[in-house]
Amino acid sequence: MDFTVTAGWFVRIVLAAAVGAGALALIRLLRRGDSDRWSELREQLSRSLKRRLAVFLTVFASVVALSILFPPSHLGPAWSGQAGAALNTAWVVLTAWGCSLVLAALTGVVGWKYDMEAEDNLGARQVQTKVRILHRILVVVIWFAAAAAVLMQFERFRMLGGTMLASAGVLSIVLGISAQKTFGSIIAGIQIAFTHPINLDDVVIVEGEWGRIEEITFTYVVVRLWDQRRLVVPITYFTETVFQNWTKKSAEIIGSVFIHVDYATPLEPVREELRRLCEGAGRLWDGKTCVLQVTDAGTESITLRALVGAPDAPRAWDLRCLVREGLIAFLKEHHPDCLPRRRVVLENTGDVTDE
Repeated sequence: MDFTVTAGWFVRIVLAAAVGAGALALIRLLRRGDSDRWSELREQLSRSLKRRLAVFLTVFASVVALSILFPPSHLGPAWSGQAGAALNTAWVVLTAWGCSLVLAALTGVVGWKYDMEAEDNLGARQVQTKVRILHRILVVVIWFAAAAAVLMQFERFRMLGGTMLASAGVLSIVLGISAQKTFGSIIAGIQIAFTHPINLDDVVIVEGEWGRIEEITFTYVVVRLWDQRRLVVPITYFTETVFQNWTKKSAEIIGSVFIHVDYATPLEPVREELRRLCEGAGRLWDGKTCVLQVTDAGTESITLRALVGAPDAPRAWDLRCLVREGLIAFLKEHHPDCLPRRRVVLENTGDVTDE
């Protein structure tokens, strides 16, 4: 056997042994681990990789066995070329498949290390947004390169590639016109991954709807609305349109409550009641903002605005409702005469005489 062929088979066997050893180490990692943190990692990786890893190892072992038991050089001139091309194709596909699994495992590790369930999760959301978008891009690049490598195994497709390369000028114009929006969406996705106008789990106002960023893909973004509806928005929307991001720098937010009362309302007792409501709200209040102000004076009533701070938007909504209900109950119980009322003044413009 030629030295080059022998060296090629030696490299394949070494590669197979290395991949097998890495797979066994990964399996042992998934099965073992004493601490709770390692258990969480093991469970997360096993959910996403266990089945795919088992299928990959089965196919990989089959290809290695066929390569060793039935080498193409021993099949005769009629079949050696086709068998060699099929085997090379299998190795290319397995390589791309293995790289995809490695990327999926790394994405799982990042998801485990940067947990978005934490209360202050801005950094985790930024990292996971970047990693997930780059993961999708790299998977597409890997399989595109694998498809090109497979096609180059066959002479007729190699000639077709040369013909397409020769006409690249016309082809580039056609592709540029037909896929302009697609390329624009991919570029917008890369821009979002690095500039972070939005991150996963961000609270946004889109098209007048309040929701959280649930998924970011190449072409669209899924926003989970407050009533469990999903709003699907083109990804270019977030690079071309003005929108509100309530968690861009921090999840903390200030909520306002408006109450209309009579001019005779004493303000200090209401301020004290507002402070008592905030202090008794527990985790709904951030312990910082608790202000009562008169913001308007109309012909029949005045408007009180209560400003209260909360750690995030959902708790701000609950805190606003609690403050509104508490202040109304306080006024009804202690100052019922201070609720909005309409005054009518009757004036006698003439003498009234008895007949």
